[in-house]
Amino acid sequence: MPREGLMPDFAAARLNMVESQLRPSNITDPALLSAMGELPREDFVPEQLRGIAYVDEDIALGNGRFLMEPVVLARLLQLAEVRRTDKGLVIGCGTGYGTAVLARLCHHVVGLEADHAVAEATARRLRDLGIRNAWIVEGTLTAGYAARAPYDVILLSGAVEMVPGAITDQLAEGGRLVAVVRPAGAVGRITVMRRESGILGSRAPYDAATHALPGFAVPREFVF
Repeated sequence: MPREGLMPDFAAARLNMVESQLRPSNITDPALLSAMGELPREDFVPEQLRGIAYVDEDIALGNGRFLMEPVVLARLLQLAEVRRTDKGLVIGCGTGYGTAVLARLCHHVVGLEADHAVAEATARRLRDLGIRNAWIVEGTLTAGYAARAPYDVILLSGAVEMVPGAITDQLAEGGRLVAVVRPAGAVGRITVMRRESGILGSRAPYDAATHALPGFAVPREFVF
């Protein structure tokens, strides 16, 4: 945290995030490094938390929502192999940082948010930052957003116990879905799912202690 009376140097913090967090974690995609090195992450957290916007951990945003740790987000998006022609969907976009990063990498992005006030504030924030290829929509997160499907890239912005079929059904042929999948009682795993010839395959190359995205818990069966 900066000392009282001193303004934090956010440009230096962004550079440090790239050089000390992302590159040592084998984040090599030049477009991704550029996007995260230029976007003002501090604008996506509450005013009182701007001084810790670049720490290498999740940041609590309130109401059970978190801004994902930079390395985890970068690993997810690098695994997604985003192309400039891709159409993306961010589920649980929150304050919009992941949406803004993905918008720098692909043709256009839909950010899905369940909270009306958060969705409105995020739409304003993206407009203020000059991001014109991202749209924020409201809806139930577990249903995805079929109105603009199929998508080439789908990002879930928090850990989930499982990815609902309603969401994977919205992947285009050749599409990639990236998420931290954490079944109850298990370690979270950074997971990429890819649809090839109509078949959905997956791999999970990294662990990730990411906070849960509310609403994705699997209902528990009662045992008598």
